Amino acid sequence: MAFQSTVPEATLSSGQKMPILGLGTATYDTASEIVVQAVVQAIELGYRHFDTASFYPTESTLGDAIQEAIRVGLIKSREEVFLTSKLYCTDAHPHLVVPALQTTLRNLKTEYLDLYLIHFPMSMKHGIIEYPPKPENFLPLDIKSVWAEMEECQRLGLTKSIGVSNFSCKKLGDLLAFATIPPTVNQVELNPCWQQKKLRDYCKANGILVAAHSPLGSFGTSWGHNRVMESEVLKEIAEGKGKTVAQISLRWEYELGIGVVMKSYNKERQQQNLAIFDWALSDEDCKKIGKIPQSRGQTVEGFVDVNGPFKSIDEIWDGEI
Repeated sequence: MAFQSTVPEATLSSGQKMPILGLGTATYDTASEIVVQAVVQAIELGYRHFDTASFYPTESTLGDAIQEAIRVGLIKSREEVFLTSKLYCTDAHPHLVVPALQTTLRNLKTEYLDLYLIHFPMSMKHGIIEYPPKPENFLPLDIKSVWAEMEECQRLGLTKSIGVSNFSCKKLGDLLAFATIPPTVNQVELNPCWQQKKLRDYCKANGILVAAHSPLGSFGTSWGHNRVMESEVLKEIAEGKGKTVAQISLRWEYELGIGVVMKSYNKERQQQNLAIFDWALSDEDCKKIGKIPQSRGQTVEGFVDVNGPFKSIDEIWDGEI
């Protein structure tokens, strides 16, 4: 019998329900069989939301893992999981949006996504995905035309919901001014060391669910940091509650009413990260977390160029830095 997840769900503005805790698959140097094993074991533990992107080389691997989970009876069908993927800058052109999603669906071996996001508010010349990108490939994003095609993806049934990632309040406002179908989700860097209160308040007021990527700081990535896991404030709270620092961070994010996408392929940590729903932080705990010094980890300075659409980090984030 298929195991039923106990992860709470959020209702998106589209009416669709999204498991509040998802497993991320952003990895570039992990063997595909390890990723498949990690996703299958996550499904066995109760995860039902999985996040990928065309920028990550894991769409096909995630598709293989879902098929394997069905084969061994952990789930009965693809309908039991929530799949998120993202449109990268190189495909963020009106005529490429639908074909890019169709490629993603082939990779994932599914007929539809649950959520499709614009990965970043910028376009690049179509072609090879690379990071850091070459400045001569930077292009301004024609958000109105690209969003119209995102809406078309939803109307065609290729995705149930659409949204964005790494959008500031200003960029969301520009989008909301003309969107026929408003974005359901804005996936952004958010953790106790970068709490994004202004953005959270803006999204809440406009019916957009904030989803946190890098909820633990993404230590070990090219841009991540260990400020979350090394925070003395979080360590003190964790010790007092008999929890891990990661559990304190994830519980704090859950209590904010946001979605969380975290990545761990370690079974014990996957279990620990699910064990955040039957206890709570105190008001005093939250006050202490609220006083943690703030700084953005992901400045994306590699997207800044004097001749590009973003001539400074401030222009990327519209002052939200």
